[in-house]
Amino acid sequence: MKGFREFIMRGNVVDMAVGIVIGAAFTAVVTALVNSFINPLIKLLAGGGKVAGAITINDVKFDWGAFVSTVIYFLLVAAVIYFLVVLPINKLRERRDRRLRKEEPEAPQEIPADVQLLTEIRDLLRREPTP
Repeated sequence: MKGFREFIMRGNVVDMAVGIVIGAAFTAVVTALVNSFINPLIKLLAGGGKVAGAITINDVKFDWGAFVSTVIYFLLVAAVIYFLVVLPINKLRERRDRRLRKEEPEAPQEIPADVQLLTEIRDLLRREPTP
């Protein structure tokens, strides 16, 4: 039971649950928008009536209005997710990364081995008295 409680209390699980609930609510809003405004607009532009947005060839119905509605629905959902979720998260990550880069002390640059050796030789020569 302790392991399950730790799993549930992780930040990612809670965030994911909130995202799913908000996503479901948002889906209902977009569905209502498409059914209430987009579909009637397609019917109006296609001539009105029940069969608007569809053509029938040899008793086979092609409902292009439903396809257009679905594409608009997808584009609306993708745009909202991008502008309300992805873009703000990317901005927050950029700020965090910038802040972390500022906080990191610069590592001292490593002196190459040949320079170290020459420095040691110079220091030894300085210590020896000259005749």
